[in-house]
Amino acid sequence: MAKLLLVEDTEEIWDFLSRRLQRRGHEVVLAHDGQAAVSTARNSRPEVILLDMNLPVMDGWTAARTLKDDPKTNGIPIIALTAHALAGDREKALAAGCDDYHPKPVDFSKLLAQIDAALGVAL
Repeated sequence: MAKLLLVEDTEEIWDFLSRRLQRRGHEVVLAHDGQAAVSTARNSRPEVILLDMNLPVMDGWTAARTLKDDPKTNGIPIIALTAHALAGDREKALAAGCDDYHPKPVDFSKLLAQIDAALGVAL
């Protein structure tokens, strides 16, 4: 399967998601803030980034823009994970450089479909 970078600062969420993704055969690399997400993406070269937008140190909006501005990471699909589910938040995430958007609470089967789509897997 794929190497995924999961960027999440809430332990319950990253623990839940990482274990379920690993059971599906994915390799999961973790980062707990936006700055760590940028450096981890540059070093580990994940195939997809699952990026919480409300993060310490550097928020997800800034991390997404930074990743998309860097030639080493700009081709990695980013799926925004956010509790922000207000009108316009999807557009804001896409404008920041995210390729897709998934509101929390996480619908795991929908998230898996979004990961497959980001990987170009035929459904």
